[in-house]
Amino acid sequence: MVSVVLFIDSIILMIAAGVTLWWMLHAWRTPETLEATAFAEPDGQHGLSFSLLVPARHEEAVLRHAVEQMLRMDHPSYEIVLIVGHDDPGTAAIAHELAEEHPDKVRAVVDTHEAKNKPRALNTALPHARGDVIGVFDAEDMVHPELLSHVDFAFRRENADVVQGGVQLINYESSWYSLRNCLEYFFWFRSRLHLHARKGFIPLGGNTVFVRAELLRQTGGWDGNCLAEDCDLGVRLSSGGAKVVVAYHSALVTREETPDSLKALYKQRTRWNQGFLQVLRKGEWRRLPGVGQRLLARYTLSTPFVQAATGIMIPLGLVLAWVGGVPLPFSMFAWLPMAPMAAMVIFEAVALHDFAREYGFRMSFWQYVKLIAGGPVYAVVLAAAALRAVWREYTGRRDWELTSHVGAHLTAQTPLTAQTPQPQEAR
Repeated sequence: MVSVVLFIDSIILMIAAGVTLWWMLHAWRTPETLEATAFAEPDGQHGLSFSLLVPARHEEAVLRHAVEQMLRMDHPSYEIVLIVGHDDPGTAAIAHELAEEHPDKVRAVVDTHEAKNKPRALNTALPHARGDVIGVFDAEDMVHPELLSHVDFAFRRENADVVQGGVQLINYESSWYSLRNCLEYFFWFRSRLHLHARKGFIPLGGNTVFVRAELLRQTGGWDGNCLAEDCDLGVRLSSGGAKVVVAYHSALVTREETPDSLKALYKQRTRWNQGFLQVLRKGEWRRLPGVGQRLLARYTLSTPFVQAATGIMIPLGLVLAWVGGVPLPFSMFAWLPMAPMAAMVIFEAVALHDFAREYGFRMSFWQYVKLIAGGPVYAVVLAAAALRAVWREYTGRRDWELTSHVGAHLTAQTPLTAQTPQPQEAR
């Protein structure tokens, strides 16, 4: 019986590790694939107008800096709609000050929902948006001045319904886990979302995402009860056949900060995981036209179950292999998942070098040591968050746990006037 459990345990872990590795490698399969992940060079024309929605709750430390950065964008037709809560006077005061200082570009909208969360805030602002395209940013975001010009051209060139830009955590030195957190975003926006867009099923990112306003209103905006409103919107748009373009270039990404404490990271990942479970339960993904799309959606949305299971199964497999009196062939089989896991570690180190090169950082030998040594502990944190998400969803607890921002990325970032991309294709 122990041998059977060990066998099943090893198979599941090997599949999970192999799938993760494949997704990580997608953009790096060939030089052409990597090159095609970037924005195309704009044609100098501006055919669309933009409404940029910025939900801000208890964001006194970062909101003004983010908005002033957005006001430097070179696109001639955009507005910034700041959404503040009626019970958050500190942030509201800053938002109204910015609206008074820049009446032609900035407006403040008050969210009066008793239960506050991001999707309800976005829905509050949607009727006030005047642009052809609705963009979403977070209150701490550092946005490149040329981003909207690239997004405008991507919509027109590709006849796109949705454009997902890149987001990158940047303050890799803030804590022991921040380096891994930054690298996660690098893989997600640099590689994995491009695979999802190619396959026709994409859980959109929470910001630097742009949707045609008419389509967004027809779709019903955001689900005010969902803890992963970005994923939910992506599933609904994918199910409706929307064309999504994803582009990432280090000079144009929106820069953000990692959670400022391990507790904040744990709660953030709990919320994301629980949101994925909500979207899985809603079943909108079953409307996807292709079998492969539905399989990809089911696996992606079930990721919290996979993470929670691996958090239990890895130590279980090791214990059974060492002390369970398992026959030698089964004991050796228990170590097979280590092969893709070791490959992941090697590729993470290579990707860290790539990340450093693209952003102009100098990674010391100890950063690579920290990356590798912190991997098992980081995995435990993610597994614990996934277990908590499963339990919260099972028990019906769906309150929004806000991630606070302190502006750690403002001192860690490279200049936002970095070299813009050379002509490349967006996909």
